[in-house]
Amino acid sequence: MAESLDELDVQILNALQEDADRTNVELSRLVGLSPTATMHRVRRLKASGVVAAIAARLDPNVAGFPLRVFVQLTLGRHTEAAELRLGEVVAALPQVTQADWVAGETDALLSVVARDVEELQRTLMVLSSKGGATRVVTLLRMREMKPPSPLPVR
Repeated sequence: MAESLDELDVQILNALQEDADRTNVELSRLVGLSPTATMHRVRRLKASGVVAAIAARLDPNVAGFPLRVFVQLTLGRHTEAAELRLGEVVAALPQVTQADWVAGETDALLSVVARDVEELQRTLMVLSSKGGATRVVTLLRMREMKPPSPLPVR
């Protein structure tokens, strides 16, 4: 169930999504609360799970990962063991930056980064050999259409 948010919570969440690196004092000024009250609200939002993480978003090109692809995986068998095995293999691959189970012709959709074609090829081989994927479709990401954006909380 969704967390009940008041207007101050929404302001804090929007401010954090815009710039999570701002200090608590800056955040408190933005929302019109004392630093202590703001800190308590942020802690409550973190504890409730509404704020899942506060992290830096790196530029893959600058960080040395010029290859970015989307990978569609299809399992040969749809069993709990097969899904568990693929999940473990995906979790162990640092090149996989995001992975989701999906419905439709494809079972899983992954975002993968690589320094070069050889690293990408090794990653794809692991997904098919150890992960049990019988169909691996790779889509080369050309350029960003829309950057990751904030959730439209209220």
